[in-house]
Amino acid sequence: MGMKNKNTDKKIALVAGALDLPFFTRDALRRAGWDVFIVGLKNFCDPRLEPDMVVRLGGAGRAIREFRRRGIRRLVFVGSLGHPNLSDLRPDLWTFFTLLKIMKHQRGYDSMAVALNTVLEKQGFEIVAAQDLAPELAFETAGVQTRAKPSADDKKNIERAIEVSHTIGIADIGASVVVDKQVIAVEAAEGTAKMLERVVDMRAKKRKSSGVFAKMTKPGQDLRIDIPAIGVDTVNAVASAKLRGIVVNTKTCFVVNKPAVIKRANELGIFILALDE
Repeated sequence: MGMKNKNTDKKIALVAGALDLPFFTRDALRRAGWDVFIVGLKNFCDPRLEPDMVVRLGGAGRAIREFRRRGIRRLVFVGSLGHPNLSDLRPDLWTFFTLLKIMKHQRGYDSMAVALNTVLEKQGFEIVAAQDLAPELAFETAGVQTRAKPSADDKKNIERAIEVSHTIGIADIGASVVVDKQVIAVEAAEGTAKMLERVVDMRAKKRKSSGVFAKMTKPGQDLRIDIPAIGVDTVNAVASAKLRGIVVNTKTCFVVNKPAVIKRANELGIFILALDE
């Protein structure tokens, strides 16, 4: 038989971490005509996803044998892992050698993901970005996605937020920033949710909303593993932080449960602006 023609090969493995993102990704891929085989990561994946197989984070060898057996070449990784430390991994030997190779070159979390991609590609697999295969997972067109629209003041904050995002992105610091005339917060290793909690605490006494939260794609960010995402909880946090709106990129930033996100933003009077890169 030989390899199937690329266009007719609709098999894909979804490697699923925590939270809701894997559910929306699975459904969107199936709607787009993909035959999805789900691998749940033990202690992370929600059992309601009903994965076809469950592996430990360090159990790559077993998963890879199964992909080969099923003729699956494309892999998609979604869902939260936090930043796992090695004691959580208890890797099998195959993964252990991979990790040793990675550790030699490790410059932080992103390059570990990049190294994982490189190793898997050498094994003959292609890692793909879910948002490329199922564009409905992100905002597809630029512009305001909500009833609320940015004011002239908001626009100044948006411009500053884009500029700051670019600066911290180049330095590989984080992807999210809060600007209200000045920079209020920048996301470091703690993640977006924790950063927004900090802003909520800082602005508890503020009466009037002002300022914006921006989560932009970093230059060189590997969107196949390091996936920027917003969800309903982001909208709630932005409202609690007395901010007026959210700025993300089209096509790259996952919107977890897009209809619910837009509905909640409309209820709270928060604007969401999507920008082409």
